[in-house]
Formats: sequence, C-alpha cells, structure tokens
Amino acid sequence: MKTQLKKGTLDMCVLAVLARGDSYAYELVSTLSETMEISEGTIYPLMRRLQAEAWVSTYLVESTSGPPRKYYSLTGPGRKALAEMEEEWKSFVDEVNGVLGLPGTRQDKQDKGEQQ
Repeated sequence: MKTQLKKGTLDMCVLAVLARGDSYAYELVSTLSETMEISEGTIYPLMRRLQAEAWVSTYLVESTSGPPRKYYSLTGPGRKALAEMEEEWKSFVDEVNGVLGLPGTRQDKQDKGEQQ
C-alpha cells in the first residue's frame, strides 16, 4: 500500500523540491531519500515524464569531475501544477483523517468553532 501511495505523490514531492531550487537527478534522490525511500531508477523516468508535461525544463552545467550535469528547473506550468496538487493533497488528507476520526480535519475545526 505504501508503494501505491508514494507513486501517487511522487510528482508532487519532486516538484516541491524543485520549487526550492534547481537540482540534478542524483541530488533530487538524495534530498527525497532524507524522508522517503526512492532510487535513481525511479527518478529518471519520472523526470522524463515531468519534462514531457512541460512542468520542468532542463539545462546542462559543466562539471569539473566528469560529464556535464543535467539540471531540472520548475516551469510556470509546473508551479501551477504543484499548487493544484498541494490543494488536492490537503483535501485528500483531510477526508482520510475525517474518516479515521483524527483531529485537525476541517470538520473537527468547524465543530470546535461552533462550540466556542
């Protein structure tokens, strides 16, 4: 189940990292690996897909220790897609938390507001 959840949110996570600044694939994997399991084998097909969606663009930077690195940069459409994904995520988490009876849902907040 965790694998399926990760698949559904990986685009958003990668776009969120790129919103902080341009990055190359290995660096993206390293950053994401701090909080989730991800491999380089997963990132390359994902980056090709995000590029095909025009959510990221690429450019090369010369490296003193090897071939040039391909950097990924978030585009305007990518920023818009990220904002939409974040809203959908918040709504989804809120719905699941509501079903599970966890605090912090919109309904929970509304109930507290009515009691005050």
